[in-house]
Amino acid sequence: MENSKKQFFLQIDSVDHKARTGVLHTAHGSIMTPAFMPVGTSGTVKGMTVDMLESSGVQIILGNTYHLMLRPGENLIDNLGGLRVMMRWKGPILTDSGGYQIMSLAKLRTVHDKGVIFRSHIDGSEHELTPEKAIQIQHKLDSTVTMVLDECTSYPVTKTHAKESMNLSMRWAERSYESYIDRNGYGLFGIVQGGVYSELREQSAKYLVSIGFDGYALGGLAVGEGQKAMLEVTKNSIQFLPFEKPRYLMGVGKPLDIIRAVIQGIDLFDCVLPTRSGRTGQAFTRYGTVNLKNSRHRNDHRPLDESVNCEASLKYSRAYLHHLVKSGEVLGLILLSWHNIAFYQQLMSSLRQAIKMKSLYEFEENFRRDWEMGDIEQI
Repeated sequence: MENSKKQFFLQIDSVDHKARTGVLHTAHGSIMTPAFMPVGTSGTVKGMTVDMLESSGVQIILGNTYHLMLRPGENLIDNLGGLRVMMRWKGPILTDSGGYQIMSLAKLRTVHDKGVIFRSHIDGSEHELTPEKAIQIQHKLDSTVTMVLDECTSYPVTKTHAKESMNLSMRWAERSYESYIDRNGYGLFGIVQGGVYSELREQSAKYLVSIGFDGYALGGLAVGEGQKAMLEVTKNSIQFLPFEKPRYLMGVGKPLDIIRAVIQGIDLFDCVLPTRSGRTGQAFTRYGTVNLKNSRHRNDHRPLDESVNCEASLKYSRAYLHHLVKSGEVLGLILLSWHNIAFYQQLMSSLRQAIKMKSLYEFEENFRRDWEMGDIEQI
């Protein structure tokens, strides 16, 4: 793989302690960082059109190799022009390699040095995913950012098992790197593993840096270890990663967790939380989460959150949204998902502004105060 990446690089503009803001330049557009990526697992962010995503300020979305290889299949997507063309999405796409989904969804999986043999959660059919095949599939998807295949270590895990798993992931990372076809404006990210053990994370990070990836992700977190351990692992891992390369914290998506990870120096995030919460009747606001199923909203004429610049946030009363959710109307779940995505994008925009103004800690304090105050206090 060539080392020249003229069109894929992180331009760092402002720094506030360890946090930074910048622009990640790619073949499919530029991404202002820190950035949050909505999850479009199967080629769609659930309940959202691409126009709704764009109007919410979304810059990059995430797809998943595991799901897309099973249905509709990478060859079909390739024939349609790639995932972006199929979805009608103009911006960059990052695709997860499927390691986490194999751990959490696949049936009768067998992990060995060559790769993973597993049975589909859809129809029980048998498949094998190797580092080489994961890279090939993502190439056919035309992923802007490709992720190496890794084994996502469960939690809790012994140090011995975590080390064996980390070493396997490092061997897979090297094979992924060797299989990757480099193109201008495209990038390949390595994934730091090692459970909650700082020395294993250090070993993993240093090994990946010696290979020379275009960006680095922290994997194996948000799997039950708790916020304190997650932030500690993040802090201990980042110090061994290149300052000039993008850093991605996989699967972490609670607002306060995002803010505290940005303070540590993370640039990219993804999580299913905004749309999953929307589909269960929950909305994110500056004053915490709001359960629209609650009868207290029945006669509430207020919008969800006047601070969020989104039609779903501003133009519909809580009373109407409560009615939609209680009636099981699909529109309610769509509007709440739209609002939540917009809330997350506005959070990231506010974080970028705070870093530029060197007021990130003040922003964190004010956000936490309002969040912990709770929405019910505002009635």
